[in-house]
Amino acid sequence: MFKLFRSKFVIALSLLIGIYLIGVIGYRYISGFGWVDSMFMTMITVTTVGFSTVGELDQASKIFTICLIVTSVFIFGYAITVITEYIFSKTNTKLLKKKKMKKIIDQYHDHVIVCGYGRNGQQAVQKLITYGEKFVVVELDKELVDTIDIEEVPFVLGNANHDEVLLEAGIERAKCLISALPDDADNLFVVLSARQLNKDLTIISRASQDTSYKKLKLAGANNVIMPDKIGGDHMASLVVVPDLIEFIDNLSVMNGDTTNIEEVSVEDLYDTHEAKTIKGLDLRNKTGCTIIGFKKPDGSYIVNPEAETVLSPNTSIIVLGRPEQINALNKLYDI
Repeated sequence: MFKLFRSKFVIALSLLIGIYLIGVIGYRYISGFGWVDSMFMTMITVTTVGFSTVGELDQASKIFTICLIVTSVFIFGYAITVITEYIFSKTNTKLLKKKKMKKIIDQYHDHVIVCGYGRNGQQAVQKLITYGEKFVVVELDKELVDTIDIEEVPFVLGNANHDEVLLEAGIERAKCLISALPDDADNLFVVLSARQLNKDLTIISRASQDTSYKKLKLAGANNVIMPDKIGGDHMASLVVVPDLIEFIDNLSVMNGDTTNIEEVSVEDLYDTHEAKTIKGLDLRNKTGCTIIGFKKPDGSYIVNPEAETVLSPNTSIIVLGRPEQINALNKLYDI
């Protein structure tokens, strides 16, 4: 649509320039005026401002002036129509886009809110898309928002520090918030606001400084991630234990045909009214997957749990396997 408007703009502008040049050349050679007088006569004629002429017009000049006036009226009318149509269409498009976005977000429940669409925010969004999670991006930079495809990335334009913006993103119905703003102070305000608006919300925040870690935790963040520290640790680990780190890097938690590791809720595996143990679940023989971790109801983890560990309600297991084994697990339990 906007390409069509741009082409119309080019046509209108070309016509305006063309009629002006024709007027200047006509008055110069038909009426014998100088170049400056010809430009003046053309301007007052095509704009119909009503100033007096710079000299007497002969019969040919009068006929030329009549033709110039009639033609310029139609061209100016066309140009005004194009400009008006463009302004109203652009405004209507923005309104429709905003209404459509609000309708989509209002239907969301248990979604993720990503505050900040910078490098970390975009990486988080790509991971959420891969997992098929519902999410909403909150971004203040209008130019950055204009690059977002609303069909793929629902967004709210505004400052994540403001409660009304978080409410517009559906924070009262959300299950998680990721604050990926570049400034630690902004992340702190977002965490405080989010925790006040939703007490049960899981909040994950980015931090740049070590001193911000405790402040963000006190403000209500469940997890605080320091990308620079993680990156430095990872590079150093590649020097100290390169084979181990490369093996871990090759463990994919993406969905599809590349998954090697996955977290599964116990409720998805069996009816928890009759408690089973890891041994009784017998996942190794059924799917080939190996249970390498167990998450207890209090959120703590047990690495390499014992075979007699009871799989009680509100717990989950971490399974490791080849992609085909993970797929077999998902197929067996319809996960």
